[in-house]
Amino acid sequence: MLDFRASGILLHPTSLPSRFGIGDLGENAYQFVDFLAKGDQQIWQILPIGPTGYGNSPYLSYSALAGNPLLISPDLLQQQGLLTEEELQHLPDFPLDQVDFEQVIATKMPLLRRASDRFKVQASPKEEQKFQKFCNRQNDWLSDYALFMSLKEAHNGSPWNQWGADLASRQPEAMATWASKLADEIFYHKFVQYQFFCQWQNLKQYANQNGIQLFGDIPIYVAHDSVDVWAHREIFLLDPKTGEAALMAGVPPDYFTTLHPVQ
Repeated sequence: MLDFRASGILLHPTSLPSRFGIGDLGENAYQFVDFLAKGDQQIWQILPIGPTGYGNSPYLSYSALAGNPLLISPDLLQQQGLLTEEELQHLPDFPLDQVDFEQVIATKMPLLRRASDRFKVQASPKEEQKFQKFCNRQNDWLSDYALFMSLKEAHNGSPWNQWGADLASRQPEAMATWASKLADEIFYHKFVQYQFFCQWQNLKQYANQNGIQLFGDIPIYVAHDSVDVWAHREIFLLDPKTGEAALMAGVPPDYFTTLHPVQ
């Protein structure tokens, strides 16, 4: 935290202009840092930037530690040789005043898949070493996250407590079987996080060098359908049979909400 008075601007990165229908961590993010620095600002409050779940809300994330793949800049991937200029052409006509998440997902996720496939076959030994170093350093959360997202896709997006008792309770034999079956998907999700954090760290370093501090959002709630709850059931109040949340905190009820006393 800062120990002096400072001013800044709140702007979620998704609100930055972009030809891909959603703001990202590319050139326009750096231009926004320049804008803040020229205006003698010291803070860019970005709000949560985790992978969004139902409703595409940054406050309902599949992970408290992972980054949102939609914030990865395809232009920066193209500069690495992981995408071609031709692959970044013929984009849809995105709305200018809001993010059409379905359209953005349909456009950007296939690009990330292509980049991952290309990285797997053409990455230099140095780049492979950097990727493996990232995976090793972040293993405490990354392995669970990559498996969680792969399992979610394999189960048509259903919540973790509907995957069957063996996976919901993380039985070692079931976990090992599925991890082997989903090895390619697990690699993809690790690659996506690697790219997100590379782009994020470069942007953060640039901001800090220009006197700009990046603020997230505190406090933040952990979503029930998240890798955090699935991997650490023992620290959450869950129904022992169904895995559903036994108690939940959050936004106070509105006028239209029926109130039920807590038992």
